[in-house]
Amino acid sequence: MRSGEEFKDDFRKALPRELVLELTRRSPWRATAAVLADVAVTAATLAVALYYWPNPLVVFVSVLVVGTRQHALFVIAHDAAHYLLYETRWLNDAVGRACSMVQGLSMCTYRVIHRLHHNNLYGELDPDTALHGGYPRGRSYLIRKLLKDLSGLTAWKTYAYFLGGAPALNTATNVAMRPLDDTSEKLRREARHDRNAVIAFHLMALALFAWSGYLVEYLVLWILPLVTVVQAILRLRAIAEHGATTDFSSPLTAARTNVLPAWLEWLIFPHRVNYHIEHHLYASVPHYNLPKLHREMAGRGMLEGAEVVPFGVTLDKIFNKASAASPSS
Repeated sequence: MRSGEEFKDDFRKALPRELVLELTRRSPWRATAAVLADVAVTAATLAVALYYWPNPLVVFVSVLVVGTRQHALFVIAHDAAHYLLYETRWLNDAVGRACSMVQGLSMCTYRVIHRLHHNNLYGELDPDTALHGGYPRGRSYLIRKLLKDLSGLTAWKTYAYFLGGAPALNTATNVAMRPLDDTSEKLRREARHDRNAVIAFHLMALALFAWSGYLVEYLVLWILPLVTVVQAILRLRAIAEHGATTDFSSPLTAARTNVLPAWLEWLIFPHRVNYHIEHHLYASVPHYNLPKLHREMAGRGMLEGAEVVPFGVTLDKIFNKASAASPSS
């Protein structure tokens, strides 16, 4: 890849080259199965909700489930932003753009922003520090933030971020920068076209549902989880991955891998995104190979000193100021 497009792997030479090549190999079948599983659960949930409409209990549960799958599709788009779904670039980008477009997000713009996060983790150009930095800030602070997310009041900030408005500050010059200012012309052009397509798609969707008589159902069952449930999950996951860390010199210590039961992984950390240290160290490994990458790294002692902890320990760290000062488990 050309400069301005690459995601840097910090420890590519630490594992044998043959193993890295094996782990980075894309499986179109596994990628497709992951997408179809999320789409199937979403479609089934919407079908049940519409069948029992407007039963309040069914609608409430449906909004929660749809929100978790919308977030899961965003994780799929995250993999596409890393070029991890398919070897064929146009197919990788088409699926990633579709998964993000239905949520009002631009995958191509996110690719530019997320590259800065990976290549400048906790640095002056990391656009994500504003979200996960500074923790722990006390239990009441984070609870208030999550409740505000669930109320829908913070959604506009998320959409501003994913449409290219994430700020960054160059401390050397004290000049504010936007992530789109630090990328190749090709990615900048793709991001601009993708944002325009996302806006056009949702204007047409709004008109279509209004014309069909399903506008209320669309707003409640699709838009409502996007601006409430997804917002809270995104915040909690981002802080669980990077919050309350104290050594920013390496992804080994500036990121966290969360160990949790399968049902909770499905709800909050879909598609192996809980293996976050491993993802930062080897950003070219697709999600279904992250467990094997974790085992290989652990077996070679590469995770010594890293935070690989139960999710309960993470929650204690990010919610409570006192516990964050204690040694990691």
